[in-house]
Amino acid sequence: MKKIAIYYPYFTGGGAEAVALWMLQALKERYELTLFTISHIDFERLNSMYGTNLSNQNIKVKTLASSFFSYLCNLLIANSPQIRFLFMHFLIRFFKQNNQDYDLVISAYNAMDLGKVGIQYIHWIKVIEATPFYQKISNFSETQLVENISLANSYYVANVAKETYGVNAKVVFPPVVMNTSNIPWSEKEDAFICSGRIVKMKEPHRVINILQLVREQGFDIKLYLTGGGGGIYGWKYNHFIKKIIKENSSWITLYENLPYKEYIKILTKCKYGIHYKKEPFGISIAEMVKAGAIPFVRSVGGQIEIVGQQNEDLFFNTEVEAVEKIVNLFKSPAKQYQLIQSLEEQRNLFSSQKFMSEINEVVHSYFENKIVDNSASLVIS
Repeated sequence: MKKIAIYYPYFTGGGAEAVALWMLQALKERYELTLFTISHIDFERLNSMYGTNLSNQNIKVKTLASSFFSYLCNLLIANSPQIRFLFMHFLIRFFKQNNQDYDLVISAYNAMDLGKVGIQYIHWIKVIEATPFYQKISNFSETQLVENISLANSYYVANVAKETYGVNAKVVFPPVVMNTSNIPWSEKEDAFICSGRIVKMKEPHRVINILQLVREQGFDIKLYLTGGGGGIYGWKYNHFIKKIIKENSSWITLYENLPYKEYIKILTKCKYGIHYKKEPFGISIAEMVKAGAIPFVRSVGGQIEIVGQQNEDLFFNTEVEAVEKIVNLFKSPAKQYQLIQSLEEQRNLFSSQKFMSEINEVVHSYFENKIVDNSASLVIS
């Protein structure tokens, strides 16, 4: 079996994490895999959250820090960008020093100098590069990352990567594990789901503001907030959100660190979804579509590819516009039916099986082309 080294720095929740884990899931039967990460990871917990079937028996793990320091590492990574970059670049250095015996190197965490030509999955641009201080730690070469085979999570990100790095990235949509929901619309609740990390950058407080204004116009809706990936995040914002939820407990319910199966139960009973942050992709939005919900999203970002550009009634720029579009939809059952039919066509774009198949095709193609290149070199010499 050919040996593959995969870089993914830390597991504290989010869509990029799902991509990394399902990449391991996709490749584990055909290749000998080694994951390079900062600290100890609990495969049992991650499997429960993401629906994978990974273990230390089928994935080797090389860590920068011992398991004893895992909690401290995650705490520092979550709350200090400076320390996060420090850890990431020490891991890149460690990765480059130890990847020479592998047949292929992969970054599941954005564009990166892998030490040699490999494959990089780009979730967003300029995530790893940082300042010259950090680059010196890892001997990071921005020229080297341009040489890699690039994948992107959306056409939106592929276009931005082209403008930024000059690379032509193949779009491989992230994995959406859940199956299509068959619950009839009439049996669903008049409720919204907002899923993802409870962190300031996701701005769930704005979602609460929007739906509060909708309720004030006479619509008795509920909101289910799910903590998604869990992990350790800024305690200050977390405390702020929990205070708001407590004050509005009659219509808002928070579910933290749900196992994936429990999360799906909550998701499938909601008629609507809402997501405030502009996303490079947005796995939680794709899950809403698969679950048969009508999701309201921002009008700029990769999430438009999930919802479908034709469904303009679901896109908003501001909180005021979001309230207006939600209320307009509530007042028009005909428009609701039209959107349900249109979103039905989007469902098949996203699945874990499709993702795994495409990742295997890319890796297989890499090895096939490498064999051809080596043969050509032998003939020339």
